[in-house]
Amino acid sequence: MSYLQRTKDLHAMLDQAKDLEALDIFFHTDVKVIEKPNGEVRNGVEAQKKAVEEWLNMVQDFHAGGTDSITANDEEGISMAETWMEVTLKGMPAPMKMEEVIVYRWEGDKIKEMSFYYHNPMQDDMQNNTQQASGEASTPA
Repeated sequence: MSYLQRTKDLHAMLDQAKDLEALDIFFHTDVKVIEKPNGEVRNGVEAQKKAVEEWLNMVQDFHAGGTDSITANDEEGISMAETWMEVTLKGMPAPMKMEEVIVYRWEGDKIKEMSFYYHNPMQDDMQNNTQQASGEASTPA
């Protein structure tokens, strides 16, 4: 099966909110997960499961989401997906739309490394609040 098809199958599960099951099926036990915006690195599928569970516990309402595009290079064992979701987090007054690109590096039929590239609107709000509190000028992104 091609990496393009494997990634489509993975995202079909994610689009059905089967995140934890997808980790067991598609991810190597020693997967390395890198969140590029903040540099956080998680090693191992169990660490990623914990992070997913923590994320799900922060979500008050899931409004919508999906996968816009998927591409793959079978010779290099790399695939990528462009995804989005609209969620309301606990304690937040309104929904926010989050978008990300995910790069998967495959070893055989399992994902050995996953890198997330995303924009988190909540981080912008926190940075603006910090700048305003310290008297710094805020510039639009």
